[in-house]
Amino acid sequence: MKQYRTVNNLMGWITFLIAATVYCLTIEPTASFWDCPEFITTGYKLEVGHPPGAPFFMLVANLFSQFASDASEVAKMVNYMSALMSGACILFLFWTITHLVRKLVIRDEAHITTAQLITVMGSGLVGALAYTFSDTFWFSAVEGEVYAFSSLFTAVVFWLILKWEDVADQPHSDRWLVLIAYLTGLSIGVHLLNLLCLPAIVLIYYYKKVPGANAKGSLLALLGSAVLVAVVLYGMVPGIVKVGGWFELLFVNTLGMPFNTGVLVYVLVLAAALIWGVYESYQDRHKLRMALSFVLSIALLGIPFYGHGAGAVAIGLAVIALLWLYLRPRTQAALKEKYRVSARALNTALLCTLLIVVGYSSYALIVIRSTANTPMDQNSPEDIFTLGEYLGREQYGTRPLFYGQAFSSQVALDPTDEGYCEPRIASETTKFVRKEKASPDEKDSYVEIPGRIEYAYAQNMLFPRMYSSAHTDYYKDWMDIKGHDVAYDRCGEMVTVNMPTQWENIKFFFSYQLNWMYWRYFMWNFAGRQNDLQGFGEIEHGNWITGISFIDNWLIGDQTLVPTELKENKGHNVYYCLPLLLGIIGLLWQAYRGQKGIQQFWIVFFL
Repeated sequence: MKQYRTVNNLMGWITFLIAATVYCLTIEPTASFWDCPEFITTGYKLEVGHPPGAPFFMLVANLFSQFASDASEVAKMVNYMSALMSGACILFLFWTITHLVRKLVIRDEAHITTAQLITVMGSGLVGALAYTFSDTFWFSAVEGEVYAFSSLFTAVVFWLILKWEDVADQPHSDRWLVLIAYLTGLSIGVHLLNLLCLPAIVLIYYYKKVPGANAKGSLLALLGSAVLVAVVLYGMVPGIVKVGGWFELLFVNTLGMPFNTGVLVYVLVLAAALIWGVYESYQDRHKLRMALSFVLSIALLGIPFYGHGAGAVAIGLAVIALLWLYLRPRTQAALKEKYRVSARALNTALLCTLLIVVGYSSYALIVIRSTANTPMDQNSPEDIFTLGEYLGREQYGTRPLFYGQAFSSQVALDPTDEGYCEPRIASETTKFVRKEKASPDEKDSYVEIPGRIEYAYAQNMLFPRMYSSAHTDYYKDWMDIKGHDVAYDRCGEMVTVNMPTQWENIKFFFSYQLNWMYWRYFMWNFAGRQNDLQGFGEIEHGNWITGISFIDNWLIGDQTLVPTELKENKGHNVYYCLPLLLGIIGLLWQAYRGQKGIQQFWIVFFL
């Protein structure tokens, strides 16, 4: 096994050198299109970019920008950062693949044959290098964007759970889980994409802890992972800001103290509660205090307070009450052993929560730099309330996911007593802003003003995919929509609105959102790419190809008629579907390798 580890480490670093060298040799020489110039600027001068920001990316990019000889080299240094991080991602991907293959190929780890060693290392090398040269990953690896950094976080976090799997039955194995939590907190300051690897992590935990794992247990584990993602994404991330805002209003508006006093007190109280909870669960001497400290920590994190206004408070109080009823010593003593929560579980949960908060605290940088009024200060998140709007991406508005308006829907109108009609409001919120002082002697305070208003629509449909009135012409060009007429009373006048049919709506979902916006990108990486020209559905721009003539002719027409300038496009890449075939073969091989193989199949699928 020692020889295996040596070879595994050596091959991993060789893979890193290959990937990092390729990426460093092919980096963008300066800032590329879209968000890259903005991200480079936020890193170089620590300015505030678009919501929800990327503070930890800013800090690391600022470090790399220090190596620039002058301002003209800053973009290149940030691009080098992405290249090196992408190379490191390939390193951890290699080690992840070899770990998974080793579990299926090697039955006796004390006696590893040369053939087994070559099989494992070859699998890792092929898989890692296939990803190295994939279209999308290579594209993100050479520019100053957050995706390279986020990919590294995902690779490291998943590799860490595999490290935990190797030592799960040993003392202090939970330290790997705590490290995963810390990196998850840091990753929030780069991109939320890293949270999507939590389902795969939970499956690994379940399969390791439950030897007789079955389909029902796997589904429950996946359900638990979805709850875990929701706790972080919809509970902790906005909840900390929400409860901090309540403290701020109490100390500033009620007690008459200066701005940010409440936030400072909240940070201290939250830290004290978490540390108290960790201490009580570690000592395991007083069950009542242990349960109380845990519930208090969850409440202060704002996790139960989902939503806005009085409804959020009611939901939060109900969840806190139920959590207390479950964790109180009397209830725990009455439960069967398998339903009890151990002190170790509470301690690990609180330690992980504490480390997520520590990682998430990088967002303080956004407020600090916004207060300095940097040249680029998007949304100006200078206090706890504007930070909440910034994190919630409120400038982007909302979109209907399961039920709502179509692009041609009209806002519903209601008659008033004055004889005219006004738009029907579906929901409205308020927000707090700093009050402008009439004199220097006036105390600091916040005032409540109207916030975002959402209007109700007269025509709605299930699963609306074509909802934006700003893209009406695009929808019609793509789908040739015929629609159907719907009559409705518009303030006393009967009018008709042409609405897309449910079939046209579903057809758009499959043809555009799935086929064009997902499978096309997927096949760019696993089959081939026609060119790097912006495509809008036409056969000569931006499609996926295979390099196999009869397939390409069937997909996008006779390839012998393609103009020379399109054939010689630098974005023209063909993989002959080899990565796709290797992936399918690998999944099938896992599925037919017994229980361990099936478990790995689902882990890889949800990763």
